[in-house]
Amino acid sequence: MADEVNVAPNEKETNGVQQQTTQRHGFSHNHHTDFNEMTIGQYAQAFGGALQPGAWRPYEHRKLANPAPLGLSAFALTTFVLSAINMHARGVAAPNVVVSLAFGYGGLVQLLAGMWEVAAGNTFGATALGSYGGFWISYGILLTPEWGITAPDGPYKGDVASVLGFFLTGWFIFTTVLLLCTLRSTVAFFLLFLFLDLAFFFLAMEQYATDLGNATAALALQKTGGLFGFLAAFAAWYNALAGIQDSSNSFFQVPVIHFPWSEAARERRASKSERAQA
Repeated sequence: MADEVNVAPNEKETNGVQQQTTQRHGFSHNHHTDFNEMTIGQYAQAFGGALQPGAWRPYEHRKLANPAPLGLSAFALTTFVLSAINMHARGVAAPNVVVSLAFGYGGLVQLLAGMWEVAAGNTFGATALGSYGGFWISYGILLTPEWGITAPDGPYKGDVASVLGFFLTGWFIFTTVLLLCTLRSTVAFFLLFLFLDLAFFFLAMEQYATDLGNATAALALQKTGGLFGFLAAFAAWYNALAGIQDSSNSFFQVPVIHFPWSEAARERRASKSERAQA
């Protein structure tokens, strides 16, 4: 036919690679494409509610729901309760009530959400939710008297504070690694891991101060860690809300504020530039 366009094999191959790359990364660089183009709203959902720091598009054909809000909610509630205790809210200082949440909600449910993130193809979400689910289960074990791990006459008698400091320092390092992966996402997503990172840091310092016998510094560090944990809990709920909200259940979308150097911000600036030139 006269209108048929012949495409060289190399060009076909190149187009195929470009198409695969676009599908893999979940967004299109062509601002004039049809429904396959990712919109700014889809970026907000991906960053804020899908626990994904990179530019991606949720697979719309999949039957699996977004597991990130469930995992974020489990993390948030358990962290909220422990942080309130760390701040000695209403004079409460014993963390034993957290054991049930650590095993059931923050532990088991968050761990399951992490495994479902594997099925969703979200490596970051699977790593974060799976790891923090494991954190809560291990923390619940530490607080269970029957295990006797932190008992005064247990295996670490005299060194319990130092051992707990090592435990929390490890989680501080891990959270720092995740924090570095959020620098191209949104402010809400970044603040979640920043607050959590600071919470682990101050709580680890509290244990070291306790080991040194400085009760005044230990109390101040514990309350400071509790404050940042409190902020992390609300940041997690905020990101969970961003993932739950859509046009079928809400009249508005919570803002997540993209960093100026993020992919979504660049897409927005490019779109504005094209509209101005049109």
